[in-house]
Parts: sequence; structure tokens; C-alpha cells
Amino acid sequence: MSLPVFIHPDLSLASVGEPVGLEGPEGRHAVTVKRLSVGERLKLIDGTGTAALATIQSVSGKDHLAALVDAVTFAPEPNPRVVVVQAIPKSERSELAVDLATQAGADEIIAWQADRCVAKWDGKKAPKALAKWEAAAVAAAKQSRRDRIPQITGPLTTPQLAQLIAGQTAYVLHEEATDSIRDVPLEGTIYLLVGPEGGIGAEELERLQAHQVKLGPEVLRTASAAMVALAAIGVRTARW
Repeated sequence: MSLPVFIHPDLSLASVGEPVGLEGPEGRHAVTVKRLSVGERLKLIDGTGTAALATIQSVSGKDHLAALVDAVTFAPEPNPRVVVVQAIPKSERSELAVDLATQAGADEIIAWQADRCVAKWDGKKAPKALAKWEAAAVAAAKQSRRDRIPQITGPLTTPQLAQLIAGQTAYVLHEEATDSIRDVPLEGTIYLLVGPEGGIGAEELERLQAHQVKLGPEVLRTASAAMVALAAIGVRTARW
């Protein structure tokens, strides 16, 4: 059985045989919710690839534990690196899209205010919406035992996105594409564009100049498309 995972703010000094503490919200979750006790092991991650396996030595209060580091590991960024550009879904599916993409291994997730998005992240709404995406990414990374938590950025408009991906390897999932994701090059950094519920119009596709690819005969929901594409990329490359 895999060890429970908790976020630690700084593991830069973690070394085998040295003590490490956990407190605050993550400490509370370990002590009060998970009810971990002396002698049990846990995994601490900093979200950028460093992880420490540790054995609990003491527990105090409701939110503090002290442990001894058993091992320290580092997970490098995978190759290819996949940046999911997710058109903002309707509210009920918004965090689900981030959750599934994180579980499937997205290295970064960019919120995209596509032309046909029903949801609109106005100035005041964007910071709160991004915070929800970040929380969803953290929870999904812990649940899926990832050492790296995907960075959440955006929102970008279509002109901003076109500027970002110009000259880069960028694939947009489209049901009318003739090229399959199994046949295109997958190297370096890949931008994977997932459109909104209403699809991507011809003018928007022209502005983006991304290579259109399809996953298969089915048309997927915007919340699950990135997950399926990441799985396809995973089995085609050394990511998996």
C-alpha cells in the first residue's frame, strides 16, 4: 500500500537520518484527519519533484508531528513535457477537468478563455477561480501520489494563447482532424489545447495555427479530453 502524501513547504535541506516536521493545515490533516501515529511512515513532497519518505517520531497537539527522514528522492520533469491548455468549462465541470488532467500527469495547466466558453472569468472572478484550480491540482496530485504538482496559470485569451504557442509544438484536439495523436511527433514541450463545450470555430483555429489532431471516433467532454490525450501520450513515450 502506498504511503499517505502531504505537502511540505521546503525540503531543500532534507537528508537521510535528519528530523523533519510537519505542521499547519497539512499537519492537521495528518494528525487529526488521518490520525497518523508514532512509528507510521508518510511521504512528504514539495511539489517541484523532491520527496522525503519519513517515519513519525512524535505527535503533538492537533497539527504537528516530527519525523525522521528515511530516504530522499527527486523526480525530474518528464520528456515530453505536456502543458494542457484547458478552455474554461462550465462551473460544475471546471475543477473536474483540472483534477483529471493532474491525475493523468499534466505538467502545467493554462486556463484558456476561448471564444465559445460559456463560463467567463472576469477581472474579479479570475483570482478566485484560479485558486480553486490550484486547490484541485494539489488534491489530485496527492491522491495520485505525484511528486510534482502542475503549475496553474492564466486565463489567456485566444490572441494571447496564439502568441504563446507560436513556433512551439502545439496540438489542438478536434473532431474533424485527419491526423491521429498516435502519429504526430511527441518531443520537448507540447502544448495540448482542449476546446470548450461549444467547440472551436474556424476563425479561432486559424488564429491559433495549432496542429489539429483527434483521439478517436468519440467526441469527449471538455473535462475528460485532456486526461485521455495524456494517457495516449503516456503510452507512446517514456512518460509512462
